[in-house]
Amino acid sequence: MQESVLLNVGFFTKSCVVLVCLCGVHLIVALLFYLTESPTKLTNYRKIKLDSDIFTSQTHRTAVILYDNGTEVEVSKLIYSNGSVIKEELQSCPEMPTLLVGPMRVEFSEPVNLETVRKDNPQLLMGGRYKPSDCVALQKVAIIIPFRNRGEHLKYWLHYLHPILQRQQLDYGIYVIQQDGAWTFNRAKLLNVGYVEALKEYDYDCFVFSDVDIIPMDDRNTYKCSSQPRHLSVSMDKFGFRLPYKQYFGGVSAMSKEQFQKINGFPNNYWGWGGEDDDIFNRLVFRGMKISRPSGDIGKCRMIRHSRDKKNEPNPQRFKRIAHTRQTMKTDGIRSLSYKVVDIETDLLYTKITVDIGNP
Repeated sequence: MQESVLLNVGFFTKSCVVLVCLCGVHLIVALLFYLTESPTKLTNYRKIKLDSDIFTSQTHRTAVILYDNGTEVEVSKLIYSNGSVIKEELQSCPEMPTLLVGPMRVEFSEPVNLETVRKDNPQLLMGGRYKPSDCVALQKVAIIIPFRNRGEHLKYWLHYLHPILQRQQLDYGIYVIQQDGAWTFNRAKLLNVGYVEALKEYDYDCFVFSDVDIIPMDDRNTYKCSSQPRHLSVSMDKFGFRLPYKQYFGGVSAMSKEQFQKINGFPNNYWGWGGEDDDIFNRLVFRGMKISRPSGDIGKCRMIRHSRDKKNEPNPQRFKRIAHTRQTMKTDGIRSLSYKVVDIETDLLYTKITVDIGNP
């Protein structure tokens, strides 16, 4: 009996030794694989080092690739296929992009050629789409422009804004929402249409609503959303680079998807010039939100001078409607929006959607 027990113990001990040896061989082979991997499978690397102080729950060490330029990337942040490295997993873009230039000179004296603008922006995709190639954008931004009979203004806007938005490292798309027909212009309803149509194409989480004649003079005025609705055109030359009044929310503004839905979007019943911006401001206040703004220096903008458009005369009902925002915002907005898409034009610089929004 004692001899049988000894034999069993001896067999168990030998089995353990063999198992430990196999594990050691496996570890050595794995280490040699990482140290001697062919450059064709791991491009531009010099060596792999092991951080012996970092262990996972499986006691595997963290492998780090040391590139020729000195950059270190964890192996876990690389994407593989059949043992070959396809690409690095991109990291998030910085909160403050490094390519920003700050104050810029904005002039409207020279005409703009759209073909030149296309050549100057080779990274664009059809529809006026762009996303950074070296990092993951912090936000997906749809820029909505209400539009009618402003072709020359649109050229300047595209000329200046595409480079700015790319330096801001945004994942963005440009949507020009053109009102069909000769009825009175309705800016806010076109913005509602732009919100709905943009979401049909991409899962945007931020929406910038911009007039076509306003150009920022500082690219640090980032066209993205924040924890509160953002007013971007706070310091326009038209108003002597000052905010005309505290409640002003016109020109260029930004809202997240959640903020926009919380106020039921914009009103649909402001036909003609004026009033809808104040209605929107009231909606935000009534839903417990506050307006955030950049500083006056960073928020400087230039407006392209122009005469009043036909069929966009001042709205005589605007003051009466503003006074009843609290009562009308629940029923008049994105949830009651109706329109008909007439045409969609896809250009390298933008997506233009022509819509029939009815009449007063």
